[in-house]
Amino acid sequence: MDNELGSIETEMKRGFLQLLVLVLLEKDAYGYAMVRAFRELGYEVEENTLYPLLRRLEKKGLVKGKWDVNEERPRKFYAVTAAGREMRDGLLAIWKKQDEIIKQVIKENNHA
Repeated sequence: MDNELGSIETEMKRGFLQLLVLVLLEKDAYGYAMVRAFRELGYEVEENTLYPLLRRLEKKGLVKGKWDVNEERPRKFYAVTAAGREMRDGLLAIWKKQDEIIKQVIKENNHA
């Protein structure tokens, strides 16, 4: 049972992390700053999970990366694109609808 729960949790986290990144990147951020922000929210994300996701989102045109070499250590900052905002809004609508359905089913089951 725990193995199956872990497998489903992994699937759920994958989609959630994509949405979370698209929401967070309304303000430009670099990878490690995102990891820290997620941890402050109580959501653990490994860098080796986040960076491949950022590359995939960049390849799809949902985020854009830009190197900042003005500081001692170069950093690649990411920002959501117009296509990324459109995707984010669609995903948020799906998320809200699914949340409403779950809440309604729980409410109905509690009153049955």
